[in-house]
Amino acid sequence: MIKNRSPTISIAQIRYFDTSEKHNVHKIKKYIKLAKSRNADIICFPETCIHKTDNLVLRHKLIKEIEKSCKDNSIWCIVTDNFILKGKPYKIAILINRQGKIVGKYKKINLYDDGTNAGKKIFVYKTDFAKIGIVICWDLAFPEIFHKMKKAGAEIIFCPSKWCYEYKAHEESHKIRELSLIKSMLISRAFENLFFVALANPVLNQKDLISYSAIASTHKILKEIKDKEGLIYATLNLKEIKKFSKLYPNKPVF
Repeated sequence: MIKNRSPTISIAQIRYFDTSEKHNVHKIKKYIKLAKSRNADIICFPETCIHKTDNLVLRHKLIKEIEKSCKDNSIWCIVTDNFILKGKPYKIAILINRQGKIVGKYKKINLYDDGTNAGKKIFVYKTDFAKIGIVICWDLAFPEIFHKMKKAGAEIIFCPSKWCYEYKAHEESHKIRELSLIKSMLISRAFENLFFVALANPVLNQKDLISYSAIASTHKILKEIKDKEGLIYATLNLKEIKKFSKLYPNKPVF
């Protein structure tokens, strides 16, 4: 039974690969500890956040380090990277619980030049603080995935991402227009389904990257961070979901 109806969630907008190491695990562990100090129930990191070059396996030593950090801090965590499963590459988000165990994994369904194989199933999991769903980056542009997660009872959706833009998509003010687009999708997915949506992007020295992360409720952005490294967090009132479902006509309560 989920007892806490006002969980605190956190998003880590971290700078990637800014040390001599080819992985981000030291920084991931640092932010896990920081999120715990803010009494967060879960922390979500951006897409492909673990290793700079390698495809990983689920029992990789770096994953074990992250698992131990979750256990030491009694916190849930979502980390995403390219993984090899049964000899095939996938973009996978793994969910680690407070005991440091991998309890689920989501394979990215909608690919965008990822060089990986597409997943086929949505991911919804009942944690000890909420029923959560996970998507990855380009999935944000596909409302049907979110509708399916709503039908499965999801209350909070996490979207680890590394969102970039095509210059040909905007005649001018490329980054400003793309940022407006991603904000509109974030709030739209939340309002369409009357749940919370949290987006995690990285900071990189990459001209077309949108370094923007946010936590959205059904009507507004609760917390956001742009163009800098840092942690954002918000305490969510999950009772709002049923309240708004009753307020708006024809909005189903699953």
